[in-house]
Order: sequence, then C-alpha cells, then structure tokens
Amino acid sequence: MLRVSLRGRFTGNGLSPVSLARRGLSIQVLSTPNDNALKFLSKDGEMFQTRGAKSIMIKNTDDTLIDHSNLAKTLFVQCPGIEELMIGDDFLTVNKDSMVHWNQIKPAVLEILTSHLSSGDSVVSEEFQNVKEQKEGGYKVNMPKFEYNEDEQEVSELIEELIDTRIRPAIMEDGGDIDYRGWDPATGTVYLKLQGACTSCSSSEVTLKYGIESMLKHYVEEVNDVIQMLDPEQEIALKEFDKLEKKLSEDKKELPQEDTTAHSQ
Repeated sequence: MLRVSLRGRFTGNGLSPVSLARRGLSIQVLSTPNDNALKFLSKDGEMFQTRGAKSIMIKNTDDTLIDHSNLAKTLFVQCPGIEELMIGDDFLTVNKDSMVHWNQIKPAVLEILTSHLSSGDSVVSEEFQNVKEQKEGGYKVNMPKFEYNEDEQEVSELIEELIDTRIRPAIMEDGGDIDYRGWDPATGTVYLKLQGACTSCSSSEVTLKYGIESMLKHYVEEVNDVIQMLDPEQEIALKEFDKLEKKLSEDKKELPQEDTTAHSQ
C-alpha cells in the first residue's frame, strides 16, 4: 500500500488520457488513492518550487499563510470547495470537500495553474517561511524534542535518509508527502506527518503501518513503532468521529431485539 497506482488523466466528464496545453505548457492531472485529492503535474519543466524542495501545505483556514501566496489565494477564491493545497516542486495536490464534484472546480484549477506557470511568479512571498513558523501560521503541530548522543544522532539521520530516498519519492508519486519529525530513543517511536493526498486518505493508516513502519523496522532495528502526528483540526475531527461511532454503537444496543421465537399453533 506504500505505492498505489491509481493514476489517470481527467477530462471534464471523467477519466481518460488528456492534457491541457496553453502557451506551450502542459499540465497532467493524476488521480490519487484519495478520491478527494488530485495531483496536478507540470510536464514541460516549469516548476512550482526548486527541485527537491520541501512541500508547502496551505489550508483554506490558514489566512495568515494565504496572504503570503497569491497562487493559494486565487485558488481558494475562484474554486470554492478546495480545502487544502500541497505545493511540491513540479506538482500541486488539491484536496477538496467531499460534497463538491471535481467537474465543478477542476477546469478552473487547470486554468489558474497554467497561468501561474506562464507568469514565472513565485508560489509564496519571501516572508512566507518566517510567517509559517509563527504561532498563527496555520497548521503548526507540536514538535517532539529529543536530545541525541552521537550514536542516537546516527540512527536519526539514517531514518531520515531512508524516508527521503526510499519512502518520500513513492508517496509523492501519489500526490502526497511525508515530513520526518523525530525519533524517540527511549521508545523507538518515529514521529511523522503525512501531507497532501495522504491527509484524509482512507488507506493512510495502512500505508503508515504496513508500508512505512515495516520498511523502517526492516532497515533500522532501533525502530519499534511509527506514529502520525496530527494538527489541531485533524485531532478535533478524529475525536468527533470517535464520539459519533460510540453513540451509534450505544444506540444500536438500545434498539429492541426482534423476537424470533417460533409460536406453535
């Protein structure tokens, strides 16, 4: 499940091979394992960021970050229903509201991205990275802090190298990304943050446990577990979902049981 090949290109009516060419540019639209996420790939060498740059995450609620990205602002304003953007080097992943159909926003997204690549403008302002580190920067996650000795530092670097070279490229193929947040020497736990198409994908837990965790444990004996770090909005949504599941389970128990005893005449 680490690498899921559910790829294809979209037309206005569904899946079929097609690309948008304008001003010499072509953008390929690829499906992902997440039905509510599409990957928009630049095919002619035009880049959203420098090659190999860390992906940028911007949510439609991140007003501070949006103010420092004209591209994000344009997409959120002109394409209602987009919830989150992940901007890679040569691609951009769009996560949408499940109630919005792709036909309603995909043509506008293609138009906006093509125009942006043609302009040569930067994706974000020079102040973006500094703003992102501030408390009001949107999706800040509490980072675990670990003090490493020399041997532990080598283990952490090995884990990060494996993620960057063996795991991250495969996840980026499917419109996602992964951010290494640290390794706890006391418990052997690796902390990661899944991004892009992986954020709300139903198979993300499978990818995490049977793909990422299995590979890291195979190559690094000090790894015992892998945990995905959630931002505040994801934690709230997960808690609400657990409450709903619990309530439905309790309601089911309270329903009167049907009497199946056979009555003799």
